[in-house]
Amino acid sequence: MDLKKLQLYKLPIIFVLSCTAFYFSFAYDLDRTDFFKLAGLYLALFYLSFNLIQMQKNNFWFLAGAALVFRLVWLLALPDLSQDYFRFIWDGRLIAEGMNPYQFTPDQLMQQPDFNLSQGGELVAGMGNLSAGHYSNYPPVSQLIFGIAGFLSPESILGSVVVMRIILILADIGTLFIGWKLLKKLDLPQHRIFWYILNPFVIIELTGNLHFEGVMAFFLVFSLYLLYQKKWLLSAVLMGLAISVKLLPLVLLPFLIPYFREKRNLLKLPVYYLVTSLVVMVSFLPFYSEEVVQNFSSSIGLWFDKFEWNASIYYIVRWFGYLDKGYNIIESAGTALAICTFLLIMILTFLRKAENLKQLFTSMLFAVSIYLLFSTTVHPWYLTIPLMLSIFTSFRYMIIWTLVIILSYVAYSNPEYQENLWLVALEYLAVASYFMLELFGRKKPFQALLT
Repeated sequence: MDLKKLQLYKLPIIFVLSCTAFYFSFAYDLDRTDFFKLAGLYLALFYLSFNLIQMQKNNFWFLAGAALVFRLVWLLALPDLSQDYFRFIWDGRLIAEGMNPYQFTPDQLMQQPDFNLSQGGELVAGMGNLSAGHYSNYPPVSQLIFGIAGFLSPESILGSVVVMRIILILADIGTLFIGWKLLKKLDLPQHRIFWYILNPFVIIELTGNLHFEGVMAFFLVFSLYLLYQKKWLLSAVLMGLAISVKLLPLVLLPFLIPYFREKRNLLKLPVYYLVTSLVVMVSFLPFYSEEVVQNFSSSIGLWFDKFEWNASIYYIVRWFGYLDKGYNIIESAGTALAICTFLLIMILTFLRKAENLKQLFTSMLFAVSIYLLFSTTVHPWYLTIPLMLSIFTSFRYMIIWTLVIILSYVAYSNPEYQENLWLVALEYLAVASYFMLELFGRKKPFQALLT
């Protein structure tokens, strides 16, 4: 590289080196109770990353290389912001031992005198009482990944983490290339894919904290890419795999009705749904029994009527419930809000057009946003899919949400993991305000930055 080119790349290289140092600090030198350091690193990474995208938006390989370097920094780090990985490893080692991860809770197995699992006690202690006392709720493709880690690293927690992390990095690479090609097909700026791939939220929550929304995002964007190419049977297979990683894409399926109708292929839609359903059912077959179905269903139900975290509309409903009933009404409120979510998504399905894939992406983005707003639990990594969908639309509020979601981590700064509801309110106020400006404002906010 000559001196002139070196001068041209001087600032971007400084930004990449700075981000690498900050990610290293995040991965190996951060206590999650230190919220000010956590937030400071996160904000700095956001600033540097999005400036880097603006400076090198036409240099695919430079940005792709930076994205890979930032992920490889985490390779040997244990997740600090989430303890879910202990349950992933537990389920994976059960599979490696030929056991069904849906059949028993970890607590039940640990009470059996003849049960023996490598590092079992350490894994149960790490996952915490809440996870150890409930059945696994991770669908089969996720379990397959856990099982691969269990086979390849049966006695090392770090080894299992490395295996799963490599799979997540490969999924992100797939999303990068498929997303890049799909943006080109839709005549949209191709550098938008880096709003996802270089977003610190994605790198920290997926690569760092080992959440498999990244694998789901890959299957989903690949499915929609194949749908655009009119390879709808293969698209249905990939959609089924996305659902079998995490169940969230189920809320997107209704929006294929107006899309297929506009394409005058409505008769093909039942076959699309059938293929998708068959893929999901086949993925469950190795684990199937009536007991397992009951266990899995009960575990999924907990997210609607037992668990609560970083919610918005639900917290308002809960407050009115305390005023009226004097106790937490989550069981009735969670069910009611789930019904409201379903009804709103169905109304949106028939009100919005889907003449092309851009409109389909927008409808799906709104659907997942509705789902999150009415949920009782919104963990940061739940934003992965709507963020990915948003890069194919004209809406940018998800980027703002991935920035302010860091406020939810203030709960880790106290021993009781108590949320600061003022900060939760600030998070949702920022997102709602930005969305309203996008929807009704004459000028798009931060348009120059987010083009």
